[in-house]
Amino acid sequence: MTGIGVLREGPLHASIKDWCARPGDRAEVRIERWVIDLVRADGELVEVQTGGFGPLGPKLDALLDGHRMRIVHPVPAERRILRVDDDGEVVRERRSPRMPGAIAVFDKLVAFPSLLAHPHLTVEVLLCREDHIRAPEPVVLRRRRRDPGQRRLVEVLDSVELRSPGDALALLPESLRDEPFTTRELARALRCGLVLAQRFVYCLRAVEVIAVTGMRGRAPLYEAVAP
Repeated sequence: MTGIGVLREGPLHASIKDWCARPGDRAEVRIERWVIDLVRADGELVEVQTGGFGPLGPKLDALLDGHRMRIVHPVPAERRILRVDDDGEVVRERRSPRMPGAIAVFDKLVAFPSLLAHPHLTVEVLLCREDHIRAPEPVVLRRRRRDPGQRRLVEVLDSVELRSPGDALALLPESLRDEPFTTRELARALRCGLVLAQRFVYCLRAVEVIAVTGMRGRAPLYEAVAP
């Protein structure tokens, strides 16, 4: 079936959907007024989301209470950046620095973190090897540098499922599970940026698996609590 969802999807979305598909799945199925990427034989609704989660909000509001749903989100565990000319020839390539891994999903989950506690929702994070195809040089428009490129799947290396707040808490580094920590300390432990660490904390607080326990200077201290 070739529907509007297929026409709009990029190569990464299409590759992930093919990777997810199982015998008996139906693709591009309309349920109520929504088009679903895959419907499993057991009734689970699968949505592949390569970008932000915000656009999924209305669909989840409409369908989640009555259906089991799975959001499949690819994050790059390894990324190669390829500069390609107009003839498709690679003119330069380099590897990106170390990526944050499954924790990167919380950059998107800030759109609706409380849904991590919904019994019908599973968030599956795919750790991927990707190629990022870009033009030979960035483009400058109205004094802004644009270099978006296109993500292409090379290989799925692993997956992490978040079915409950406890699964999210399990991504907290072991060194911080038994003692208070600040977001800066969390960022160092995860080897990620401060903003991502702050968003991870925001999501964990929203599902009540960490709590503020005091201050260290001007920085709030957080501590894990039982989910």
